Amino acid sequence: MNAFKRLAVIITAVLLVMTVLAACGKSEAGGIKDIKKRGKFVAGVKYDTFLFGFKNPSNGQVEGFDVDMAKAISKKIFGDENKLELKEVTSKTRIPMLQNGEIDAIIATMTITDERKQQVDFSDVYFKAGQSLLVKKGSPIQSIADIKKGTKVLGAKGSTSVNNIREKAPDATVLEFDNYQDAFAALKAGQGDALTTDNAILFGMAKQDPNFAVVGGIFTDEPYGIAVKKGNTELQKLINDVIKSMQESGEYDTLYEHWMGEKPSK
Repeated sequence: MNAFKRLAVIITAVLLVMTVLAACGKSEAGGIKDIKKRGKFVAGVKYDTFLFGFKNPSNGQVEGFDVDMAKAISKKIFGDENKLELKEVTSKTRIPMLQNGEIDAIIATMTITDERKQQVDFSDVYFKAGQSLLVKKGSPIQSIADIKKGTKVLGAKGSTSVNNIREKAPDATVLEFDNYQDAFAALKAGQGDALTTDNAILFGMAKQDPNFAVVGGIFTDEPYGIAVKKGNTELQKLINDVIKSMQESGEYDTLYEHWMGEKPSK
C-alpha cells in the first residue's frame, strides 16, 4: 500500500469514528446527565390554558396542573423543584421545540396519539380528558349533534380537537387560532358559535367567564402524556416513576383536586 492509499484509509477511519461519536452524542442529548450538567430541567408548558399552564397577569407567574407536574419532575432530578425553567409552547410549536432541543419535555395538555408517537416518546397517561364544547349560556348548541352546516367552531392550530371536530361534524366551519386564549377571545367577540377542545381546558375557560358553559359531555377520549425526544428512554422512565409515585402517595389526587376542584375519577 503506497503512502497516498495509507493516508486515505486513515482519513476514512477517523471520519467513521467521528461520525459514530457524533451519533452517540446526539442520542444522549437531553438525557438526565445533560440536564444535571445544565443545572435545570426545561419544560415546555402552555401559558394560555387556565388550570394547566396559565400566565397569571396579577403576578406574572405561570401556574397550573402541568406546571406543578414539571416541578415534581425537577424535584426528582435535582431534589429541588425550583431548578426548573418554563418555556411557552403552543399546540403548533411544542413538537418542533422538543425536537430542536429548546426544551427537555412537553407538559402541555398533549393527547397521546399514534401519529404523535412517530415523532415523540410519551410517558404513561398523567391526565384523562375528553373533548367537549364551550358555548355562550343560552346557546341552542347543547351537544355535538347540534353542530350543523354553517356552524362556526373555533379551535387551536395543531390540536387533535380540530381534526376530531372535522370528523364528528363535517359540515361545520372550523376556524383555527394560534392558541386557546385567542380562540376564546374570538368566541366572546361573537366570531364563532362554539369552541372545542378538551373538557378540562374548557372548564378553566368557563371559570374565567361565567357567561359561558361546557355542554354535551365528552365525545372523544383524550389521554394526556408527557412527551420526550424519541429514544430518550432514561428521562421517559424517570417521568413514569414520578407519575406512579405521586399516584401511590396520594400527592396526585391532592394536586388534581387543588386545580380541578374535584377528585380524579378512578
